[in-house]
Amino acid sequence: MNDIITSAVVPEHQRVEITAALFGSRFPFQIEPAIFDFARDLSEDYGGGSWEFFALSNGGFFMCPRAPNRFHAESPNQNTATMSSEAFGIAVCLFAYSNLSFSSDLALSETVSEAFHRLRGFALDHANAADILRIID
Repeated sequence: MNDIITSAVVPEHQRVEITAALFGSRFPFQIEPAIFDFARDLSEDYGGGSWEFFALSNGGFFMCPRAPNRFHAESPNQNTATMSSEAFGIAVCLFAYSNLSFSSDLALSETVSEAFHRLRGFALDHANAADILRIID
């Protein structure tokens, strides 16, 4: 039997501490900008703004736009889905982690590969799993 992976909001005052523990200094310089870039690439509905951070019970992490609206996303292979802000953030983070896993920086590649698998585990049980998987396919 699989344990259910849960998420918890990371309080504003703990964001730097949590992301540094998970990703080191790579988060603000490589990972977070990649997440923002993929958000713009995947949805014309995304126009910037603040993001909520989430820690997962399996040691994973994701972030999503603080927006009450839904996002219409289109992947590079033309798959589309309209999803909640949280589901969109999960898909965007998975895209960024996957893309960065091909880095020649082996430490970065290993870190984001692990982050990808931890987040994918959470995504598989998410209410919008089908949409998330359609976009990252």
